[in-house]
Amino acid sequence: MSEPTSGARAPGSWVWLLLAAAVVVLDQFSKWLVARELPLGASIPVTPFFNLVHIENAGAAFSFLAAQSGWQRWLFTGLGTGASLLIVVLLLRRRPRVLFGLALGLILGGALGNVVDRVLWGHVTDFLDFYVRTSSGQWHWPAFNLADTSITLGAVALLLDEQRQSRRRRDAA
Repeated sequence: MSEPTSGARAPGSWVWLLLAAAVVVLDQFSKWLVARELPLGASIPVTPFFNLVHIENAGAAFSFLAAQSGWQRWLFTGLGTGASLLIVVLLLRRRPRVLFGLALGLILGGALGNVVDRVLWGHVTDFLDFYVRTSSGQWHWPAFNLADTSITLGAVALLLDEQRQSRRRRDAA
């Protein structure tokens, strides 16, 4: 992995590991606050397109496998832990580019935030509910949390970093 083209040196791996730790702390605090202040199943309208809710999801994204007997808890815990270990290895092997390091730090923090939930509670707490009102009703995106947001932002940053690298390789050829 190359250094940034601006001549500035990319931050060390510890910066991205600290970012991941901050994501885990913020994620866990937000879930604790929701569980403390909002009864399970409750919904508080915030804007015409957003509610705060309290949902427990035993599955993965979009409640995938949520209705299973409990084995999925350990499957998703194992996948999250495995992905986290791979990301730590990637971060420690080299000094990554800034956008690549940011992406990995965000994904790592989000993955670990959800792993903590699964290990401690057997489910992930979701509380962000965005929706669209139409003449035929409301269409809700599945509820999610800060860990999910961090993973998504990290994935977008990863795609942007790869696009930049592809452009640089093409220009160098």
